Amino acid sequence: MKKSILLVEDDPFLIDIYVTKLEEAGLEIDIAKDGQAALSFLEQKKPDLLILDIVLPYIDGWELLKKIRQKKQLKDLSVVILSNLGQKQEVKKGLELGVAKYLIKAYYTPTQVVQEIKKILNESK
Repeated sequence: MKKSILLVEDDPFLIDIYVTKLEEAGLEIDIAKDGQAALSFLEQKKPDLLILDIVLPYIDGWELLKKIRQKKQLKDLSVVILSNLGQKQEVKKGLELGVAKYLIKAYYTPTQVVQEIKKILNESK
């Protein structure tokens, strides 16, 4: 069975790139363009992994991550932050909130991001 991923990203250009790359890797992708849409999705279906941007409309990534960690059925969800926010305190905050990986967009190509995602999915079998 294909592993499922929820990509929470509001940039249409990045959505296109990551959906293409992740589908090429044999993954099933769902999209949420803001934190509120992501939360609604997660109340219906739990993906194998969540790729989360921080700067989002309505509910930002930090707030969404806190809400996820408070829900019993989602608190063990693997989360990868994929953001341009790369300050040490941002990365530290993500790790404290239990993310599997904090990837800074500028430092990783889409192909490298997919490789990191696949590693995490393989570890969580």
